[in-house]
Amino acid sequence: MAEAIAAPLPVVRKPSRSAAERQEARAALVLSLPAMVLLFVFILLPVAVVILFGFTDYELGYAGFRFVGFDNYTELFTNRTFRRSLWNTTVYTAIVAPISIFMALGLAMLIESENIGRSLFRTAYFLPVASLLVAMATVWQYLFHPTIGPINALLALGGLPRPNWLGASTSVLYSLSIIGIWQSVGFNLVLFLAGLTAIPRDLYHAAHVDGARSAFDRFRLVTWPMLGPTTLFVTTISIINAVKVFETVKTLTEGGPNKASEVLLFTIYQEGFVYLKVGYASAMTVVFLLILVVLMFLQYRVQDKQVHYS
Repeated sequence: MAEAIAAPLPVVRKPSRSAAERQEARAALVLSLPAMVLLFVFILLPVAVVILFGFTDYELGYAGFRFVGFDNYTELFTNRTFRRSLWNTTVYTAIVAPISIFMALGLAMLIESENIGRSLFRTAYFLPVASLLVAMATVWQYLFHPTIGPINALLALGGLPRPNWLGASTSVLYSLSIIGIWQSVGFNLVLFLAGLTAIPRDLYHAAHVDGARSAFDRFRLVTWPMLGPTTLFVTTISIINAVKVFETVKTLTEGGPNKASEVLLFTIYQEGFVYLKVGYASAMTVVFLLILVVLMFLQYRVQDKQVHYS
């Protein structure tokens, strides 16, 4: 009896992978290979080349270049134009991203509560997203015109001062922010409408039974928590799109007046494609990408903890 108790337990061997499992793994690798190749060729490889060029003095049109270490980055942070464009991008993002998010959420809730004309409102608010911004810039240039523009005409009727919206250093960045909000609200609106549609109606009935009588209580207890994943995605997209602003600056202001509307992407464009300083522009691009990565990391660290995934 004692010998039987002291006998070692049999070793349980893990079953080896069958031929079918190995074949399935090979098939998965083969099927994912084209996507992996495209990812390497069009994303990872260009990023690696940009990082490499950031340590050189390469200029477009010249045959050779030399490595200059961190000289480009040292010059970058001592460059007044870069610091100004970084500040302008920060201000623009701080205005456009939050306002477009909250406006889109409010409009989405209003549209969702209406049964009549819901499709019409969805289409109307989404039109700025589908429109060519370069073409619409002509319309905005007319609206913001200091003498014949409708906006200043309305201000004159009220006895208010008529600013030179796109021609004054004090107002040009705010004017571009208005255009950015107009462009972003429609896209965010569609995303919030999709999120609102996915919320089960039973949750509102349960909240009503539990004492959530007012619309604010239902929003606070049901709508806002259930919109967590949608809000996280909308916030991410809004910040990225705001930081990447370029078309309106290039079309309407060219970074002026006196660099008051020059943003990061426009500065990168100027250095790389106008002055042909590819090495310096590459260093600027690396800093731009790092800013985006840091913003996304901080956002997910802060906001993802508050997201409820159903």
